[in-house]
Amino acid sequence: MYSDEDIRRLRWQSRRGMLELDVLLVPFVDEAFSQLPLEDQLRFEKLLACEDQDLFVWFMQREVAADPEIARMVKMILDRVQPA
Repeated sequence: MYSDEDIRRLRWQSRRGMLELDVLLVPFVDEAFSQLPLEDQLRFEKLLACEDQDLFVWFMQREVAADPEIARMVKMILDRVQPA
């Protein structure tokens, strides 16, 4: 279980300095992270360990992450912001 301090730390780590990533990751932490099952919370933390250049390519849908867990998390975040 993630404490409030853990979530604040993840929010800080979500601020990447690249607007395209910030507008996806920070709201996800603020609005959805605490409702995720633990497995997805751990996947999100794994996603944050990735390089910004990789994150950008995945979120701009130019490539799909080779790691299926990372690809799942990218899709989950994109599904929140893209119209159905």
